[in-house]
Amino acid sequence: MKKQVIVTVERGETRVGILEAEGEPSAPSKDDKPAARRRGRGGRARKPQVPAGWRTSEMYIERRGSRSIVGNIYKGKVDNVLPGLEAAFVDIGLDKNGFLHVDDIVMPGVEIARRGRTGSKGAKISQLLKPGQEIIVQVMKDPLKTKGARLSMQLSIAGRYLVYVPQGEGVGVSRRLSDKERDRLRKQAKGLDLQDGGAIIRTAASGATKEDFEREIKYLFKLYELLQKRAGDATAPAMVFQEADLSVRVVRDIFSAQFEKAIVDDQKQYERLNSFFTRTAPELLDRLELYEGDDSLWEMYGLEEAVKSTLSRRVDLPSGGYLIIDYAEAMTVIDINSGSFTGRGKQARLEDTITRTNLEAAEEVVRQLRLRDIGGIIVIDFIDMSRARNRDAVLKTLRKQLDEDRTKTYVMEISPLGLVEMTRQNVTDGVREILTKICPTCDGEGVVLSEETVAIEIERKLRELAADKPSVEAFLVQINPRVTHLLVNGPGRPLIEIERETGKRFHFEGSEGLPVDHFAVTQEGSREEVEQRALPFREGEEVLVKIDEPHMYAEDDAVAKVDGYTIAVAGAGRFIGEKRLVRIESVGRTAAAGVLADLSAEEQATVDAAAEEAKASADAGGESDGEEKPKPRRRGRRGGRGRSKPKAEATSE
Repeated sequence: MKKQVIVTVERGETRVGILEAEGEPSAPSKDDKPAARRRGRGGRARKPQVPAGWRTSEMYIERRGSRSIVGNIYKGKVDNVLPGLEAAFVDIGLDKNGFLHVDDIVMPGVEIARRGRTGSKGAKISQLLKPGQEIIVQVMKDPLKTKGARLSMQLSIAGRYLVYVPQGEGVGVSRRLSDKERDRLRKQAKGLDLQDGGAIIRTAASGATKEDFEREIKYLFKLYELLQKRAGDATAPAMVFQEADLSVRVVRDIFSAQFEKAIVDDQKQYERLNSFFTRTAPELLDRLELYEGDDSLWEMYGLEEAVKSTLSRRVDLPSGGYLIIDYAEAMTVIDINSGSFTGRGKQARLEDTITRTNLEAAEEVVRQLRLRDIGGIIVIDFIDMSRARNRDAVLKTLRKQLDEDRTKTYVMEISPLGLVEMTRQNVTDGVREILTKICPTCDGEGVVLSEETVAIEIERKLRELAADKPSVEAFLVQINPRVTHLLVNGPGRPLIEIERETGKRFHFEGSEGLPVDHFAVTQEGSREEVEQRALPFREGEEVLVKIDEPHMYAEDDAVAKVDGYTIAVAGAGRFIGEKRLVRIESVGRTAAAGVLADLSAEEQATVDAAAEEAKASADAGGESDGEEKPKPRRRGRRGGRGRSKPKAEATSE
């Protein structure tokens, strides 16, 4: 499968995207070929266009100060040894100690009792490591959530074709290569001087020669010598070898004959990749291109949309079905639904419709696993299929798509319930984890208490507050305005009942930005003291407000909101979205009523005419039906200061 690599660098962030051809992509013409200027060429680069038949398959993001430490080698100090876990915690200079399991301990000439081998005569971990002991370890997995980095004493230094393992022996070959190519590479590597170490031939070595191996192993030897020198001079904990940055790692691991090009929009990153190719694969230098246009390379290749899609819980399928991806602490669950897809043609059968949806889902599931870099245990809930051959076809499609995934996976058979269990190696945080954080309101739960639930809880708190402080006449309480509305105007008007029972007066303040379950007493004292602070306006006061929305019950009126406090403005229905001067005529604890104070003579005439028309319409309706119909309330137009405050509260919405 043909691929392209896109590297873009912004302030404090490096992004790498991999594009894959869907089937056989159409060959781009001179007009639609992505234009990127190679080093040394003159002229201004033209705006690239994404060639047809390509789509984003993988994305990686690395930010300054939080780059991945996988592959880094440290001189660490053993902090403590836990025989019950057959593991040790090692201080490597990070916030959390690294985790070293007994299976990852390597000591030349020492037999080690491995996990699960009962009766083994090898040395136990308590005999191998002691607190305070200094050891050389390599990070195999980044710190994830509450866990520290996973460490190993089996060091490895990666090149483009080979991985040099100083404590290993022999030569291994990637299983992703064909049997014929694996045999050929073993012959090419025969007789290679590994200096008492071992090596692994990588997938990218397809087509490599003995000369390629000899040139690269010399380079890896030099890196290992430098590592040993630094380790000897360093005092634990200290880093003695740092893995290459993101762009070099990705290109080194996957750039092969399948890749058409790598396009970079940053001069320094281009020079790093140029230097890497010069040392390891000079024949691929002509595939490295520098883009110097003004437009965003990331957006032009559709990668920005792909990033946003990783944040969505729902993923649509071409036929009309969709996936739902849910993340849990122990696993990731993917549910497949048929959605709007009901089959094709008059003779469509349920089994065929389900199978078609599942086949599409199998392909998209693997794409999402790679795109989001989902690791750990994964459970896929396919739609139940009655025929065994259809289940086999879906599982075969899933495994075939996983062949393109460079991350190690293991897939079980479809269970009788239609579930597929699989694991995918979890090495670093994915795009979703890098771009997001835990919601501070729900703390990652995904749900919060409803306003009704909180209102009932606050009713209890208000009664307790009144009982605990019998000498206090009034309280000012800070809560969310939506909860205030339920207390004042909700079913049964609970606040009136509470005040009648307790003999206390409660006022409320707060804005929409407060959490729904927020509760705090901000003032207590006499009724006059609390009311002076609690009520934001006074009768007769003129305030400039924005008319936000139509009134719920009176079509000519409108509503303005100031920090969650509602002002019903009579005759303001024509001025929604405008800022107008309003004279307050009555004030309540959660709402006030007012009239427009800055109307021109023409506007006043229009408002009065609308009021008369509404009145006439109501009178005519009453005569035609032979029944008296309720007239719409005109808050702020009549009554003025004489209106009682409870009526103003009743119009908060």
